Amino acid sequence: MNFSGDGKAVSHVVAMPYPGRGHINPMLNFCKILASRKPNKIFITFVVTEEWLSYIGADPKPEAISFTTIPNVIPPERERAADFPGFYEAVMTKMEEPFERLLDQLEPTVNAIIGDVELRWPVAVANRRNIPVAAFWTMSASFYSMLHHLDVFSRNHQLTVDKLDERAGNMPGISSLHTEDLRTVLHENDHRVLQLALECISKVPNANYLLLTTVQELEAETIDTLKSIFPFPIYPIGPSIPYLELEEKNLFPFGVQCPNGRNRRSTKQ
Repeated sequence: MNFSGDGKAVSHVVAMPYPGRGHINPMLNFCKILASRKPNKIFITFVVTEEWLSYIGADPKPEAISFTTIPNVIPPERERAADFPGFYEAVMTKMEEPFERLLDQLEPTVNAIIGDVELRWPVAVANRRNIPVAAFWTMSASFYSMLHHLDVFSRNHQLTVDKLDERAGNMPGISSLHTEDLRTVLHENDHRVLQLALECISKVPNANYLLLTTVQELEAETIDTLKSIFPFPIYPIGPSIPYLELEEKNLFPFGVQCPNGRNRRSTKQ
């Protein structure tokens, strides 16, 4: 993924997370790391709803990251638990149009898009505009692989919970260790939510890259299998946590012993 620019040029990346804390935080953390690695060569526009800007707008961030908004076209956070299927469907159907309008207004020209896998439209938007797009996955590679194979299965079979549950133990690509996880997904999710989630998974093959918030050594077999399935690069980017903020904080104050046995800070003045 060429974010580096060429001397004077600055690469403009648009990041579009799913509107939820467990998705916004990992993508924002990744963008902060990306901006710190390419100072003065990358500019990131981080897109959220107006409501979410009120929650995160004061968060510290590099100068190379700018928050911008689309209108509140989805139900507010306080209502999502009461009707999550309705909230989820609104995310899938209401946000694409204002996102496209925003792209038309942004300067400089957008060079790449990072879109959450759980949004079914960023990949299609990027494809229509001939913009390279990276699909960003916030959970484990194993869970992604499980949903990928579930999506492949559902294309050739009627998508019913009973049918899927019957086949859960012997679907290709799903280990016995994840069978119970799959059954939980099937039984605890509204059928429409499950259909929409699989539609999101089905869009990933049209991306240019897949970013996994995991570590190669922890899920090597799964990641290698995914690399053999998809024709594009797959990058395990590590856990997307706020490294930069953690480094700035003193985790061992007042002479507490560090793991190496030395005092991080002496109590003597």
